[in-house]
Amino acid sequence: MIVLKGKKELQLMREACKISAEALMVAGEAVKPGISTKEIDAIAYKCIVKHGAVPNFLGLYDFPATACISINNEVIHGIPSADRIIKDGDIVSIDLGAAINGYNGDNAATFAAGTCSPAAKRLMDATRESLARGIEAAVPGNRIGDIGYAVQTYCEALGYGVVRDFVGHGVGTKLHEDPSVPNFGRRGHGIRLLTGMTLAIEPMINQGTYEVKQLSDGWTVVTKDGKLSAHFENTVAITDNGPEILTKV
Repeated sequence: MIVLKGKKELQLMREACKISAEALMVAGEAVKPGISTKEIDAIAYKCIVKHGAVPNFLGLYDFPATACISINNEVIHGIPSADRIIKDGDIVSIDLGAAINGYNGDNAATFAAGTCSPAAKRLMDATRESLARGIEAAVPGNRIGDIGYAVQTYCEALGYGVVRDFVGHGVGTKLHEDPSVPNFGRRGHGIRLLTGMTLAIEPMINQGTYEVKQLSDGWTVVTKDGKLSAHFENTVAITDNGPEILTKV
């Protein structure tokens, strides 16, 4: 069931999303060679709780941390660890969210540690741009397929793989709500977008094949060919005035 948000609910969403965005920003600023992913996770946790919010990933489906931190060929759901040390040239995807007053925020971005390769930078730039294009399509009267079409056609024209096995989603009183928001699709197909929907739009784009596999830890998802992956996400409200990015810093 899709839950539409009114003015009161959107204001509560804005608060949760503002905290989520700040936590992502400070976690991203901490990405540098020599730091562990567990240290980055702790920074995100402190940022969220100082605002009186709770990390909504922590304990969700038994996930053991505040943030999913995924490096290089890891697509999503990387588990922070004291033994995982960031190296120069790594690209680091951080996905996290905060909940407060019964509502959730959710956002992600990929950051370069030190100096990454030109190819890695191109992948990150393309993924970020594909998110912007997907958000542009999130207007009343369009359909879910228009969002995925915008992401898919842009990225595939550049030779990148668009992950199929994991998609975006609605956000509200639950972190994961209806509808699903694929990063691939057909223009004019799928659920119609209505004012009051709040969606997590999150392209996961691979340097090579779109195919992925899950590691034995039960969480970490990696590219099947070992090539790089990037991930950008915003929580977006569909309004009569166009898409509003709720997780904008």
